[in-house]
Amino acid sequence: MDFERAAWCLQISKGRAIREEFGFSTTRYHQLLHRAVDHPGALAYDPMLVRRLRRLRSLRRKRRTAQRLGITL
Repeated sequence: MDFERAAWCLQISKGRAIREEFGFSTTRYHQLLHRAVDHPGALAYDPMLVRRLRRLRSLRRKRRTAQRLGITL
């Protein structure tokens, strides 16, 4: 969560920073991030970040679904 909160001010690309910091792919990072966002303690730890990440995830999910159905948002 701390990494995601500070990711906007990275001097290198986020993908590269993820590989250097954690040693795994961006896909795996996002899988773990989404799992962490759904954890009950996450909202208590950083409510603004968790709500923002949940909102963005929901928006992306809606856009993907609409695109598959041929609906423009």
